[in-house]
Amino acid sequence: MSKNKSSESVKVVVRCRPLNRKEESNRAAGGIVRLDLGLGQVILRNPRSSASEPQKTFTFDAVYDASSKQRDLYDESVRPLIDSVLAGFNGTIFAYGQTGTGKTYTMQGAWMDPEKRGVIPNAFDHIFTHISRSQSDRQYLVRASYLEIYLEEIRDLLDPNHGSARALDLRECPDTGVYVRDLTSCVCKSIKEIEEVMNVGNQARAVGATDMNEHSSRSHALFLITVECSQPGPDGRKHIRVGRLNLVDLAGSERQAKTGVQGERLKEAAKINLSLSALGNVISALADGRSSHVPYRDSKLTRLLQDSLGGNAKTVMVATLGPSSQHYDETLTTLRYANRAKNIQNQPRVNEDPKDALLREFQMEIARLRAQLNHRKWRSMQKKEQVEGEGWEGDEDEEPEGEEEEEEEEELEELEELEVEKEAEEYVKLEEQRLEREKDAIRGDQYLLAEEKQRLLGEKERMMGDLRKEQEATEQLTAKYKAMESKLLVGGKNIIDHTNEQQKMLEMKRQEIAEQTRGEREIQQQMMVQDEETLELRETFTSLQQEVEAKTKKLKKLYAKLQCIKAEIQDVNDEHVRSRQELEQTQNELTRELKFKYLIIENFIPPEEKNKIMNRLTFDPEEDQWKFQPLVPAESKSSQMQKRPSSAVGYKRPISQYARVAVAMGGHSRYRAENIMFLELDMTPPNTAELNQSSSVDNSPTRDRGVRKSRSWCQTPKSIPSSSSNASLAACHTATPAAAQ
Repeated sequence: MSKNKSSESVKVVVRCRPLNRKEESNRAAGGIVRLDLGLGQVILRNPRSSASEPQKTFTFDAVYDASSKQRDLYDESVRPLIDSVLAGFNGTIFAYGQTGTGKTYTMQGAWMDPEKRGVIPNAFDHIFTHISRSQSDRQYLVRASYLEIYLEEIRDLLDPNHGSARALDLRECPDTGVYVRDLTSCVCKSIKEIEEVMNVGNQARAVGATDMNEHSSRSHALFLITVECSQPGPDGRKHIRVGRLNLVDLAGSERQAKTGVQGERLKEAAKINLSLSALGNVISALADGRSSHVPYRDSKLTRLLQDSLGGNAKTVMVATLGPSSQHYDETLTTLRYANRAKNIQNQPRVNEDPKDALLREFQMEIARLRAQLNHRKWRSMQKKEQVEGEGWEGDEDEEPEGEEEEEEEEELEELEELEVEKEAEEYVKLEEQRLEREKDAIRGDQYLLAEEKQRLLGEKERMMGDLRKEQEATEQLTAKYKAMESKLLVGGKNIIDHTNEQQKMLEMKRQEIAEQTRGEREIQQQMMVQDEETLELRETFTSLQQEVEAKTKKLKKLYAKLQCIKAEIQDVNDEHVRSRQELEQTQNELTRELKFKYLIIENFIPPEEKNKIMNRLTFDPEEDQWKFQPLVPAESKSSQMQKRPSSAVGYKRPISQYARVAVAMGGHSRYRAENIMFLELDMTPPNTAELNQSSSVDNSPTRDRGVRKSRSWCQTPKSIPSSSSNASLAACHTATPAAAQ
């Protein structure tokens, strides 16, 4: 029972976009989706079936039609989840659906238009507004990370070398779950800073154009927000709660026949469909409840969503639909997966005092810096008291001690009247003034020797140098302390308490209204089922004819349900066939690419090089992929890389130093290790004939064509006569007249 009480179902909402321009211009692409906002139902009509066939009905937590506003979806379905994250729970929001159905618009929207801002910018505003209105005894630390899954590789979108950086690795920890190693995390202190982080990541994200969407997302994007809160508990100690929010913008499922993608876009679509297929398998396995194995490791996307689906997080799934009849199959598939996701049970829990809380490290560092600053101030005051007690060690004929003591007492009184923040700065100024006065007194003393004056002045200069160094160190420490403290957000600053209370009451009332709306929807759904059952129980018949009519009506109703179930089974079988065909097509594409690469390896890579590569391959079960071992010397000599000896640098074989010098000086060929003989080419002269034909066409006998030796760019060297060339030339002279005859 405790498990059931602590478990919570995945919240599923459906949003349908309006018809686009292409669909409006195509009259055949009519609307097939009808929404019942009050009951939270989606009624889907099959455009290929007859009018008598029953329509398919799906019920969800909430549905939103084409006229719904971004703010309504956020306030009703997302705001409670963000409140849970601020209370220390893990939360996930992800949009699921076909490409071009409005997933990115739902998650991000139009940033510049307040009415069209999506879930992510509204969540930013919600988090920082809550922090500013919280109590002053709470401290917050907000961190943000941004990654994408492109071609099944995890990339850091906040890395400046995003394009050339290597793919990141997934790791799993028993305490924190699945995480990405070496992922960039930015501390954000305001809405403007976290929006800047989002903009930097969006510029690096992979986007491309297809026939269905001009700005299609070619990767799955995850924006991760960590909110750490420190507040005093009942025991008087400060306790830390950590809430993690995952904002997921999935790439849409695609069919090559509709999107028209080719080449690199086709490879991207194949990877996207494989990861979404793995996500669907995970949803099916979790919804079934009887499966002992959940295939989280089939994709990096499902690994990252492992805590969100069947884990310890609160999850909201936004299923996006297209109303056009051209996309009936994709819409039906999306509704089926969304309907299965309702049955997934999570066990959310509060993350209190975790080991990896960065806020605790910040607080310890700030306390250490504050202690160092206080120690420096105390040490400065101790030095001042010592200097004031000793006075200036001068001659007997110096100024009267009474006047010095009066001046020092006045300085001490002035120092005590200063504020605590400016105490160190004022102390340094006063010390510099005092040292300057003492130096002037030393210079004006006529009874001191020159050497003594130089010694005293040097000591004063050294004291002033030490004072400046201490001031610089204190300033650096203060700057570091302020920088660390500025990263922590303290609630209740610069906000009127009365306004805070009003805003809190307004949010509570809004949340109560949303809860009442959801409760009314659930009650209406239950009443519909109970009314049917009650009506059957209360039915009374006055005659057999009336009973026959009622039984016939009930039989027709049950028969319609039976036909609907049969059609559902047939649709599921057809969907499985289509999915299998798509997977087979993807498999064929990958197999063809694999064979092509094998062909290149077998014909263009030497066998010994291929063996070296094969020996370096190792399988990583954590990443579920093959990796290369680093090129390090192994114990066996066969795997070691052969290095060129130092005596053969620049040559193909080792030679002595004497031979190297002789070769450089142009010595005898016996010292050469390569290029021993230099032979000039024995070129064959060209055998071209010039044809001289008469300008007039008559019956005159044909004249012998003379042979002309043409000039060519390659000539036989004059120094080396060629017998073969002369013989060929003579043969040409004798053969040409004969040929002419």
